[in-house]
Amino acid sequence: MFGIIESEWGIIIVVVVLLLVFGGSQIPKLAKSLGSAQSQFKKGLAEGKAEEDADATKSEPGAKADTDGTANPKA
Repeated sequence: MFGIIESEWGIIIVVVVLLLVFGGSQIPKLAKSLGSAQSQFKKGLAEGKAEEDADATKSEPGAKADTDGTANPKA
């Protein structure tokens, strides 16, 4: 499906279409926006992983996980 992008001419065609659609002045703004979105996404993933790790250490060692993911002490 995206085989055209793999060739040298395909990359040139994509760049020309981008220039026609967005214009030369909008390309740097678009790239900056994509870069900041990517960094925010990675930051969110790291925060989510840190929260999961913190939750895992807070649960009791003998605690049993319920079906909804909450820890319940042994009965």
